[in-house]
Amino acid sequence: MKNKSWLFGLFLFFMSMPISLMAAEAKPQDPSYMGIPAVVYKATESGGEYTVTIQIVAIMTMLTVLPSLLIMMTSFVRIIVVMAILRQAIGLQQTPSNQILLGLALFLTLFVMMPAFQTINEQAVQPYMNQEITPLAALEKASEPLHEFMLGQTRENDLSLFVRMSGRDDIQTVEETPLHILIPAFITSELKTAFQIGFLIFIPFLIIDLIIASILMAMGMMMLSPVIISLPFKIMLFVLIDGWALIMGTLASSFGTI
Repeated sequence: MKNKSWLFGLFLFFMSMPISLMAAEAKPQDPSYMGIPAVVYKATESGGEYTVTIQIVAIMTMLTVLPSLLIMMTSFVRIIVVMAILRQAIGLQQTPSNQILLGLALFLTLFVMMPAFQTINEQAVQPYMNQEITPLAALEKASEPLHEFMLGQTRENDLSLFVRMSGRDDIQTVEETPLHILIPAFITSELKTAFQIGFLIFIPFLIIDLIIASILMAMGMMMLSPVIISLPFKIMLFVLIDGWALIMGTLASSFGTI
């Protein structure tokens, strides 16, 4: 317990050092001043911006929700669901492992989303780094490519459903759909598309299972599990047709951004 308490105290010390340094740099001439400066809003010609301290807090907060943004606003959902269905269709419970599937889905997501990420870098990140636009303007420009991508993958009936549930009557075109309505509609459409692709993938492997089960029943070998016999044939079929290249290529091209 003493070792754990010592490690926890050391962790708190190092975590508090950046805050102390920021407070020391921001300390005015008044000796009675202590702590971090309060929220300060500085007006500019293009709008306004907050102090660096508040921007750092906002960035740290964004890092905590970054995995959720990656899952909910990119092609990650469709890819990982199809990969999971594929593994289930072959009959392999833990091969490839979850870490491998997540890695494949992550890098294929980066491949699919690279045009949108490049647009975000050119229109939002670089102007903000060069102090040409405010953080709020950079955030708005960064959301535009993601908004366009999600809108292109969302079904009209799913979008209409969430617009109707929100009670918004002022949305005249689909381009005016706000993100808090577009994101759930996008996720719903992605799940539908992923299950449709997974259904088509499942059929050939299901046919092999049925053939193997019928042969075993005809031979009177009812005590032998058909899964054990059909698994090598399904793996061989998947390898012979170059299944991984077909799956990855089909998933990448299904978004229509390549």
